[in-house]
Amino acid sequence: MEYHKYKVQLKQVVMESFHKLAAQYDVIVMEGAGSCCEMNLKDRDLVNFEMAKAADAKCILVADIDRGGVFAQIIGTYGLMSKTERQLTIGFLINKFRGDPRLFESGIRYIENKTGKPVLGLVPYFEDIHIDAEDSVSVQMDKRPFKEISAQSVNIAVPRLPAISNFTDLEILDKEPGVVVNYLSRPNKLTPEYDWLILPGTKNVMTDALWLARRGWKKRIKEFARSGKYVLGICGGYQLLGEWVEDPFGVEAARGRVRGIGLLPVKTVLEQEKIVRKVVGRSMVYDSNVKGYEIHMGRTYVQGKRGYAFALIHEPGKSKSWEDGWVTDDKHIMGTYIHGVLDSPSFRAEILNKIRALKGLKTRRPRKGRLARFAQYDKLADHFEKHCDIQRIFTLVGLRA
Repeated sequence: MEYHKYKVQLKQVVMESFHKLAAQYDVIVMEGAGSCCEMNLKDRDLVNFEMAKAADAKCILVADIDRGGVFAQIIGTYGLMSKTERQLTIGFLINKFRGDPRLFESGIRYIENKTGKPVLGLVPYFEDIHIDAEDSVSVQMDKRPFKEISAQSVNIAVPRLPAISNFTDLEILDKEPGVVVNYLSRPNKLTPEYDWLILPGTKNVMTDALWLARRGWKKRIKEFARSGKYVLGICGGYQLLGEWVEDPFGVEAARGRVRGIGLLPVKTVLEQEKIVRKVVGRSMVYDSNVKGYEIHMGRTYVQGKRGYAFALIHEPGKSKSWEDGWVTDDKHIMGTYIHGVLDSPSFRAEILNKIRALKGLKTRRPRKGRLARFAQYDKLADHFEKHCDIQRIFTLVGLRA
């Protein structure tokens, strides 16, 4: 069924989800996608003004001044809005400003005079912050330089899967001292100097499995693992490390099955029902508590003897528990469905220190994981609050400060 015909059904599901959230929370923040006024796509819109109208939501148009053309962005977009869309729009935010804000005061007056709407904030470019990038877009558009690897660092390789997702699992490693993380496009870049290979999540495990085989990654990863190196697969990466991935319902591709890398004795069957849940549990390898979340299609079945990586996995507040993942006898190759598992300081430090010990490097104490991340979000919130008219935004939205 074509998207525009399916949209009616999609909108019903979206609104059901919205009403569930509205029953639980006082404030819901909705982020649109792309431009809100792509005229050739407006009749098929579902996530921008279409959703705002359905929820009767107050809207703030955010412009990126760092890209240039901020006046055209704001005034042009506002000019393309319908009367209803203009009524929903309460003002504008200008993001990533560089320089002296006093020099832009006349620019703010110009925008307000042209549109009749207030500029609610001029947010300076903020570099002193370390938060997760916005999923896979940042990898595909990656501007970070290739980092030099050395015998004095723990060197981590991440294959750039075409459908890579949830790569934020790896952000915490990028902030570890003495750790180098590189995203590799070609298997010949996976040299013996790397210590650990991590396969992240993927939006399409079937096509990525074929890509790994076609590009020579499958063979190279097996050679890497046989040399005694460490390998970790998270969610889709865990599925890829297994023997087979089957798709009997055509969830990701035409019905069929593809071979995995074959490093773990497991088989995955993709199902129509997506599993989404927060989880906590305990590592069977390093005797440490872990927590995170699962979001995946399908279930993974053990082929042979049991070697679970995690036990007592359960949803917070619920008693039912289960085992998760798989680990080889030498503890070097592991797979898990738990996103955020590396945020656990003790679990992360155990693996890194095992690698350091093999290289003759000094071990390090674990750094804070999620707590440090929350501190960065607080820093961003403080920055935002300092440079925006929060009181006015609250008033226009109908909230008390």
